[in-house]
Amino acid sequence: MLHITGTFIDEITHDIPAQNWGAKEWARDFDAMQAIGIDTVILIRAGYKHQATFASEVLSDRVGILPVYTDLVDLFLTEAERCNMRFFFGTYDSGHYWHSGQYREEIEINKAFCDEFYERYGDRKAFGGWYFCHEINTYDNNVMHVYEDLSRHLCGLCDVPILISPYIKGIKQFGTEAISLERHIQEWESVFARIEGLVDIVAFQDGNVPLAELPHYLEANCNLARRYGLQSWSNVESFDRDMPIKFPPIDFRKLRYKLEQGDRAGINKLVTFEFSHFLSPNSAYPAAHQLYQRYREWLQL
Repeated sequence: MLHITGTFIDEITHDIPAQNWGAKEWARDFDAMQAIGIDTVILIRAGYKHQATFASEVLSDRVGILPVYTDLVDLFLTEAERCNMRFFFGTYDSGHYWHSGQYREEIEINKAFCDEFYERYGDRKAFGGWYFCHEINTYDNNVMHVYEDLSRHLCGLCDVPILISPYIKGIKQFGTEAISLERHIQEWESVFARIEGLVDIVAFQDGNVPLAELPHYLEANCNLARRYGLQSWSNVESFDRDMPIKFPPIDFRKLRYKLEQGDRAGINKLVTFEFSHFLSPNSAYPAAHQLYQRYREWLQL
């Protein structure tokens, strides 16, 4: 049975609270990750709007950033190295340019920002991949330009895999604007045909469709990925979209079901969004502590 072997690290968040951890707390959490077999950590974004995870001169010059008091990239690389994990570096999200059709600006900032990261941290033992933080749910021509140009640039820096984690335009988030499974397949046929050979791994987020429909999406996503030479991961959401608040840790029964369905569909690897808030024994959410224990019991650890 597949189990979760990777997690995103969401330290510059959109809609979940900061936990105000320092180096000691992060070290403890990496230990908890390692204890359940996590071998991959993915920084979901290294910068967002005016926030950054390290003191980037590029972002300071191009967009202006708030003070960076702790070098989180160095901290995460250090912990990943200590725990023998692979670290994926997440790119910069302007929160503006790529949404407004100004994809060229998004690309140029990211090229310079990734160059800066690679010059500073590219020789670190744990560095093992890039993550494109520009998420889409259907074909988007502007984002295709971002993926294409940035991929070619990064492949010129080093030979490590490139990961994307799109989401499904499903009913839980989009209601009456949701699209069918057939339309989802059509849209992603178009995306993968455009970026074939430029992206190595796709990890579809699994939380936007009803649980009863999820097996069909997982199977379709696996088939699409194989057709275009991609590794098929599943981004297993460990938070619950079915509650009237955003976002509590998920019910273990739902988590187990999603893991079992991913295994049956032939997924290559299961990663989660996101261990530290929703599945960790150190989380600010008490329910996450119990979720970690139920998960360990299921794994017989």
